[in-house]
Amino acid sequence: MAAGRPRQLASLIAGREAAGTTLQAALDERSAPGDLWRAESSGAVRCFACGHRCLIKPDRRGICKVRFNCDGTLYVPRGYVAALQTDPTEKKPFFHVLPGSDCLTFGMLGCDFHCGYCQNWLTSQALRDPAAGVAPTAVTPEALVRVGIERGARVIGSSYNEPLITSEWAVDVFRLAREAGLRTAFISNGNATPEVLDYLRPWTDCYKIDFKAMQDRAYRQLGGVLEHVLDAMRMVYERGFWFEVVTLTVPGFNDGADDLRRMAETIAAISPTIPWHITAFHRDYRMTEPRNTTAADLVRACEIGRAAGLQFIYAGNLPGQVGRWESTWCPSCGDLLIERFGYQILQQRLGADGRCPSCAARIPGVWS
Repeated sequence: MAAGRPRQLASLIAGREAAGTTLQAALDERSAPGDLWRAESSGAVRCFACGHRCLIKPDRRGICKVRFNCDGTLYVPRGYVAALQTDPTEKKPFFHVLPGSDCLTFGMLGCDFHCGYCQNWLTSQALRDPAAGVAPTAVTPEALVRVGIERGARVIGSSYNEPLITSEWAVDVFRLAREAGLRTAFISNGNATPEVLDYLRPWTDCYKIDFKAMQDRAYRQLGGVLEHVLDAMRMVYERGFWFEVVTLTVPGFNDGADDLRRMAETIAAISPTIPWHITAFHRDYRMTEPRNTTAADLVRACEIGRAAGLQFIYAGNLPGQVGRWESTWCPSCGDLLIERFGYQILQQRLGADGRCPSCAARIPGVWS
C-alpha cells in the first residue's frame, strides 16, 4: 500500500481483494486524489470529468467505475498503462497533424460509455465485462515521454479507453511531453464538460471526437447523451484545440442519408474546415448483426458531407477502395496536397507554413 493512503482506502482495497475483484483492487491501488470534482453534502462528491457529472456517495464509484469516493475525496486513476502502442498519427485519425509522423498512444481501463461495437473493448469494458480486462502496468510520466522520444514519435496521445475519465493522468503525461517538444492529443468520445476541457486545454494540442450518431436514442443505447457531444464539439473548437471528427458508419444504426446530412451540417455550422473522417464498421464485440460497411457506403457519406459544405472529408480504413477521399485537396484551387494510401503518405506538398504550393491558400492544421 502506498504511503500516506487513508486507512479507509486500504480497507476498501483489502475487501475487494478478499472478494476476488482483483482487477478492481489493482486499479484502486493505482489511484490518487483527483482534480475534477467538488465536495457536496453528506460526504458526497460531484465529478465533472465527463458529461455524466456523477454524484458519488462515500464508498461508491461513478458510472466509469474507476473514479470513486473515499472518505469524501474523489480518487482517480494514475500511474499505469493498460495499452501502449506507436502508430502513424493518421491512424488516430488525425490527417491534419504532422503528416507522416508517429504517435505514442497510451491507454488505461474503463469507459463512461458501453458501445456494443467497441474495438477497444478489452480496455474500455474491463470493469463491466468478465471477458475483458488487461493487467495494468505501473509507469511514470517521465518513462512514457522517454519511450515516445526513443521511438521517434512527434505526438503523444491518450486513447484506447475513454481518456476523459483519466484526464488527470493525461495532464501528468502531457505536461512533460510538451516540455520535451512533443505535440499532445486526446482521442475521445466527446462526452466532455466545460470544466474538463478548460483543465486539458493548457496541455493538449489536438482533440478528436467520435460523433457516433444524430439520434439521441442511438446515443442512449451506447450510454451517452447526444446533446452533451454536440455541446462538446462546439466547446472544443471555441477553445482552440486542433479538432477533427470521426464517425464510424454502422449500417442500419447511424448511416441514414438524413442522419448523415444532419451530422455533416452540424460540423459545418461549427466550422466547414473541421476534418470529418467517415470510417467503416466491421462486426466486433457485441454488435454482430449489421453488415460490414462497404466502400460505396463511405463514398456516399463523403459526398453528403461535401454537399453540406465541409471542406475536408476522409473515408477511412478501406485503403485503395475510396478514390479521392483518402487524400487532402486544396479547397481553393483543387490541387492534390497530401496523397495517402491508408495511413501511408505517398506525397506531401504542404510545407511547415501549411500553405498550398499552387495558390498559397492556408490549409488549417498542425503542420510544424
